[in-house]
Amino acid sequence: MNYLSPDKMVSDDDWSDLRQYRALPDIDIDAMHQYRMARLKAQIKEHDVALLILVNPISMRYAINFRSYGIFNTHIPCAYLFLSAEAPFLIHGSLDPVVEPKSRRLGRHIAHFYGGDELKHYAKLLADDVEKYLVEIGETNRRIAIEYVNPSITQALEQRGFEVIDGVVLSENARKIKSAEEVECMRWSIAVAELGAQKVKQALQPGVTEVQLWGLLNYTNLANDGDWHEGRMLASGPRINPWLQEATQRKVESGDLVGFDTDMVGPFGYCADLSRTFHCGPAKPTARQKELYQLAHAEVHANLKLIKAGVRFSELRDQAFEIPEEYREHSYPCFIHGVGMCDEYPHLEQPFRTQLDFDGQLEAGMTICIESFMGAVGERDGAKLEQQILVTETGYELLTQFPFEEDLLA
Repeated sequence: MNYLSPDKMVSDDDWSDLRQYRALPDIDIDAMHQYRMARLKAQIKEHDVALLILVNPISMRYAINFRSYGIFNTHIPCAYLFLSAEAPFLIHGSLDPVVEPKSRRLGRHIAHFYGGDELKHYAKLLADDVEKYLVEIGETNRRIAIEYVNPSITQALEQRGFEVIDGVVLSENARKIKSAEEVECMRWSIAVAELGAQKVKQALQPGVTEVQLWGLLNYTNLANDGDWHEGRMLASGPRINPWLQEATQRKVESGDLVGFDTDMVGPFGYCADLSRTFHCGPAKPTARQKELYQLAHAEVHANLKLIKAGVRFSELRDQAFEIPEEYREHSYPCFIHGVGMCDEYPHLEQPFRTQLDFDGQLEAGMTICIESFMGAVGERDGAKLEQQILVTETGYELLTQFPFEEDLLA
């Protein structure tokens, strides 16, 4: 393999635009937006609410493709969306000047950054706005759904006689089943992540740091108009086990295993969530490294065989790959989770960890990830693998295409 330093790859970049290798898919963006809005409005009607207030930036992007200051809004929320079944939407506190004036309203301070200790006062003003909006659209229903917010907002609404329910139930259930256009967006995002993974592998040699490798994934995403990564999940050598240690300036050494999990909110706002583990030469993989990798590979593929529409979550847990006792403590926190514009419902833990407090079933059109990490307590090495798939009536369609490592499977 022709190795290049990450710095050289970026400074001499002639590779990062995925469009030079494959054509951007012809996605009907308008049809996708109509589908997503219809899914949300169906939830509004099903739960018999007058108004759904969206605060999560992922939900706002799903609803109206609102993309402005996404990460900022996760921890300093300033924008929120009023959505009803029939009336036009209103976005409050938008930092995006492109939003049409007719759809914009003044935002009340729902973050301490703006409102200080007077959040209770601003909550009352927000409740006033809700009352006025419902009068304006001729709505008499007093049932409101709202996503994650300060308790003062719920209290202010209840003091005005509103019944308040969890809006996240509506928004998450709306996002659960993907349209054909959404799946195409996801395929493109995954292809971007896999281009980044290819460059990580090309840059992997002794002396490169974890953050330099991680930076290639991040750079590739941004170069293709993607958004962000949910974490910096890349670890090497003695830091790979236990898993979930984020990238540092540790220099990779010959003989190390290097694992990563993209957790990437990519182009079109769709998540590419794949994991791979590489081996750094020139040393050859050890028998133990191969054993760990092959166990992770076996878990992923055994659990893939369980996937098809109609299978209940409880069945998946009962029939899931049985992780040997010595790997259970460090095993991944779940063996299956949903994915869409980010990680989504459901999150299914292994039976030896917890009881199942809710049940449901896989449905055609859901997109999910199959996870594995194998590493024993007290040992240096571990292997992380993950595949992203589309659930179908008869099984699944594999969305990730990045190959597994022949030298670790041999």
